[in-house]
Amino acid sequence: EAGCEIREVCRNAGVTFLVNDRVDVALACEADGVHLGQDDFPIPMARALLGRDRIIGGSGGNLEEILKCQEEGADYAGFGPVYPTSSKSDAGPASGIEPLKGLISRVSIPIVAIGGITPDNAGDVMKAGAWGVAVISAVCCRENPEEAVRELVRAVFSSG
Repeated sequence: EAGCEIREVCRNAGVTFLVNDRVDVALACEADGVHLGQDDFPIPMARALLGRDRIIGGSGGNLEEILKCQEEGADYAGFGPVYPTSSKSDAGPASGIEPLKGLISRVSIPIVAIGGITPDNAGDVMKAGAWGVAVISAVCCRENPEEAVRELVRAVFSSG
């Protein structure tokens, strides 16, 4: 029920709505797509259920995992952590910018950088070739989440 309410808010705002991990919820809510981690529902099965018109994203922490996402038909992949993060205890070591650049040059799907992204470093990952950024604590741990999003948007779009 909450997912369907979020979908309506997103549609009214002209924003894409992706459900994290749950293909069943994405289907039930008619979401625009789903983002799947390495241990979630398999990308090929999600594609069979969701069809070609819905977005499917994957996740990986190294080139091999990102290439697997690409080969299995993901529309994009999240790569990270790029920087140290406290949001996920199992995130693994931070890669830094150079591995991000190298990975981007070897894949054909868009890469979204995740892990320790802040307004101070979002421009750097965009300059490295990332298609976008994904954040948790940079917004959720802030006193004013709306202002935090505005700062991130400025950082991303001023990196040009």
